[in-house]
Amino acid sequence: MATLLILVFVLGYLLIALEHNLHIDKAASALITGTLCWAILVLGWHQAPGHLVDSFNDFLHGHGGDGHGGLKVFFEHRLLHHMEEISSILFFLLGAMTIVELVDAHNGFAIITDRIKTRKKGRLLWIIATLTFFFSAALDNLTTSIVMISLLRKLIADKPTRWLFAGAVIISANAGGAWSPIGDVTTTMLWIGGQLTTPVIVTHLILPSIVCMVVPIGIMSMRMKGEVDRPDQADPDEAADPTTQGERNLIFAMGVSGLLFVPVFKTVTHLPPFMGMMLSLGVLWLTTEVLHRSKNDQERSKLSVVGVLRKIDTASVMFFLGILLAVGALQEAGHLIATADWLRDSLGDVYLINIAIGLLSAIVDNVPLVAASMGMYEVAAPGTMDAWMGFFVQDGIFWQFLAYCAGTGGSALIIGSAAGVAVMGLEKIDFVWYMKRMSLLAIAGYLAGAAVYWLMFGMGA
Repeated sequence: MATLLILVFVLGYLLIALEHNLHIDKAASALITGTLCWAILVLGWHQAPGHLVDSFNDFLHGHGGDGHGGLKVFFEHRLLHHMEEISSILFFLLGAMTIVELVDAHNGFAIITDRIKTRKKGRLLWIIATLTFFFSAALDNLTTSIVMISLLRKLIADKPTRWLFAGAVIISANAGGAWSPIGDVTTTMLWIGGQLTTPVIVTHLILPSIVCMVVPIGIMSMRMKGEVDRPDQADPDEAADPTTQGERNLIFAMGVSGLLFVPVFKTVTHLPPFMGMMLSLGVLWLTTEVLHRSKNDQERSKLSVVGVLRKIDTASVMFFLGILLAVGALQEAGHLIATADWLRDSLGDVYLINIAIGLLSAIVDNVPLVAASMGMYEVAAPGTMDAWMGFFVQDGIFWQFLAYCAGTGGSALIIGSAAGVAVMGLEKIDFVWYMKRMSLLAIAGYLAGAAVYWLMFGMGA
């Protein structure tokens, strides 16, 4: 069972990577992979690892029932447990994409793009990367990536150049999210779990994160010559824009404020982030309905949420669903925890373990990797005498470096982070293209930031 599960995952991964060569949409491959992994897990129950058998027995004892019926209920319970987290991510993504598309339909991003006058590729790259870095810390890397892709479409006409900038957005968004408690889901997990506190996250990780962004962007800017071609502004749809300047400013302000409101809502209510996103979307939806109620049906259709929803790339959402289902099956089978155990036994150093976890997060989702790490290593008591366990106290070196590595290591591959998956879906970027053009740059920045962190805190350890 274990071998077959890994084999199906690897084959599905290859199909996703070779999407453009095979002319098979990655969403189809991801959905098949995710569902087959769970089917193999259920059908291969008798070969399941010991921890899963123990979990089943505990579940059966607590809920009663015979073995066959209990087995069915158990796996439904485990699948729904994963779907709870997956659905939260997908609804968050759908809400963020809808708000961004709604602002774009009102031409709201012109407020920013009109202020970016430079056409020089190198200078524009630094502007985009810096905006992405700090937006990601204030919002989150996923939402920021969606916003920045919308901006790039207003600034850059040719696809090859826009793809390079989109790659820079992925790297910058992940780097920016790592040093903020609300910027990346893995940092948020460690923050909520009590492993890290806000002052330590910000002060200890901001410099390594900056280096992680500056190194690849610096290399890219030195290679970029000439000027970008702006999209044709004489678009008939633009000329027939039914919105006024006041309406554009209002929707832009409400859209950005709604996205910024999400982490505030989460902090105050402790509800999942998608709830705040749905509230922001609902308020914006109501506003646009009232704002455009006097316009004709054709104009209202373009400016309403109902009309915008038709433009949402649901295929990328299905892709995300399939990938997360597959990773959930691997987690249930114990492969992720086994990998974490192997890392500790083989490497035996918290810095090397975290660097490996970060690079591994480019292949599988960083959320279960961090979750597995949190499950393996408990928060040690303050003042512990054990030198190894001293790394695992609250705000300890292991947790800090884990936040950095898990947040930025996923940039090595385009499907290694939520930001990368979103950009891949929005821009239809080829997996192999990203690996050839961006992966080495992302790894260089990742290792440079890791080196800075070690120089700051590791030399005296």
